Amino acid sequence: MKLNKFPLLFFFLLSFSVLGQDYLFPVKPGQRALLAGNFSEIRPNHFHSGIDVKIGGVDGEPILSITDGYVYRMKVSSYGYGNVLYIRHNDGQSSVYAHLRNFSPKIMNFMREKMYAEKKNDLEVFLEPQELPVKKGEIIGNGGNTGSSGGPHLHFEIRDTLDHAIDPFRYHFKEIVDNTPPIVYRIALTPLDYLSRVDGEFSRKEFTPLIEGGRYIIPQTVKISGRVGLEVYAIDKMDGVGNTFGIPIFELTENDSPLFRINVDHIDFYKSRFLLSHTHQNRFTRVYHHPNNQMQLYSPEERGSGALTADPGVQKKVELALKDYFGNTRFVGLDIEGADGAFDQIENRKISASPTVVSYHREVMKIEVGQSEWGEMAEVKVNGHIMELMPSYISNGKRVYLWDMNYGVPEEINLCTETIFPEVQYKIPFKEELAYYHEQADLIFEENTLLDDLFLRINKSGQGKNTTLKINSPQEYLQSNMEVLFKDTGFEGDKSRAHVYHQSPNGWKSFVGGTWESEDIRFKTRNFGTFVIDEDKVAPVIRPVKVNADELRFIIRDDKSGIRDFEALVNGNWILMRYEHKQNVIWSEKLDKQPFKGEVLLKVRDMAGNEASYSTTLN
Repeated sequence: MKLNKFPLLFFFLLSFSVLGQDYLFPVKPGQRALLAGNFSEIRPNHFHSGIDVKIGGVDGEPILSITDGYVYRMKVSSYGYGNVLYIRHNDGQSSVYAHLRNFSPKIMNFMREKMYAEKKNDLEVFLEPQELPVKKGEIIGNGGNTGSSGGPHLHFEIRDTLDHAIDPFRYHFKEIVDNTPPIVYRIALTPLDYLSRVDGEFSRKEFTPLIEGGRYIIPQTVKISGRVGLEVYAIDKMDGVGNTFGIPIFELTENDSPLFRINVDHIDFYKSRFLLSHTHQNRFTRVYHHPNNQMQLYSPEERGSGALTADPGVQKKVELALKDYFGNTRFVGLDIEGADGAFDQIENRKISASPTVVSYHREVMKIEVGQSEWGEMAEVKVNGHIMELMPSYISNGKRVYLWDMNYGVPEEINLCTETIFPEVQYKIPFKEELAYYHEQADLIFEENTLLDDLFLRINKSGQGKNTTLKINSPQEYLQSNMEVLFKDTGFEGDKSRAHVYHQSPNGWKSFVGGTWESEDIRFKTRNFGTFVIDEDKVAPVIRPVKVNADELRFIIRDDKSGIRDFEALVNGNWILMRYEHKQNVIWSEKLDKQPFKGEVLLKVRDMAGNEASYSTTLN
């Protein structure tokens, strides 16, 4: 047999290019490192794109460049990565060092001059190779807790020549040791289209696995029909720490034959928001290819791959292996059996007095309604036509109807006992630019707005200051902003201080913004849910902590719309003020050693445009 040498040679060269890199660990090289987070960990709305290295719970640990290169990008910010450095290396790859307390003196002096020149308290700059070269092992800063960090640590990334984040574990840093396997909490099986069933119902069902001899099992056989997806809620652990970590590799087999594989070994930042398609509610990993998910982490890559199926009466053994980068593995086993798709719970035909429930599951509209002496046939009015619809099954005394909205969005459905008017107005296809005009709100979608096909639901209620606009559910997600024109708000307050806020289910309001157009307000958002109009007429609070010739330090706070910006002047000269939003503290950084003298003026604005000021004179 003739061997194809190219794949073997390619694998060898790839392995050499990775393993041949002599990268230094950025924190205490040569000493055991403890981590607070790993690559592939599921964070709110994104994969964690690096590793979080513990630095003893306090700021100040020296951070080293992993090899020769130059700073090509740097940023000082109160949010996100905080103080962050991006270093390009001679091999074309780059490394990222985030949440730093401070940069090294030569780097910070360079940055401070840029900030004073542009008069910006937060700034991002891009550099040429000759401006800030660094050597392997050079101290480039000190670890800290800046930006959106929950404690002192170093967030460290390695990026390839395409600027994709890759797992730092690839470089086999000897400072990291792990012999602990993953832990599985829950397994779920979910129907993947309106013809699918789990134990006879169109319903996502969760199971708690039992552990026997280090292996997890689902003790009961689950009956399925149609295409069903498996989801798993699991975490990884590492030696010596109590933190939880992500699992990079999932391997699904059916009767010992490979069915589907996930390997989170790189992250394309342009597609990272598709984590919300990769997971169920940002927790369960979907071990199947969800429609329109653009991530390239799957094998096979075809849309719909990974689905479980079984012919009626046929039993199959399903096994899921969960592996961390170090080879520590857990197995979960379950048995499935094919069932007749027309499964009907005849024994539960008692009349149900519970109210009719309409729910939406991507393209499937599910209607649960009590039995009727007038018959079981429903009439669906769609696109001007009347179609008859039989119940898909009977469950707990209720008729269950399923309608695939890809065939059209119903205008109304006659259920014999009542007529319902579905909330869905229109299907917005994935990756289409589209403007949708509605009496309550207009919406504009760009090509990259959606993560998937959207079955749009809009509902406006209330009046005046109590008017709310609800667009779909907070459990549905967008890739990037949609533009919304909230029509005829009925708002009668001070529009100059009134804006749109996103209201969470617990009542908490977060500022969105918006521009008034007569009685309408236009805004952009990357979230679905409930939107309200609210006023903020209260200026921020400024409390001086230290105001002298050496330093200016203040507490600033705004409890409604939030801080937009601030500016400090001494004798009319702009002064750089650093900001730590977690403590609501701002403090000065001088460009030179000259003492502050003369009039001190601080102005702070909130997102609604309210301004507070503080002034004093230093002699």
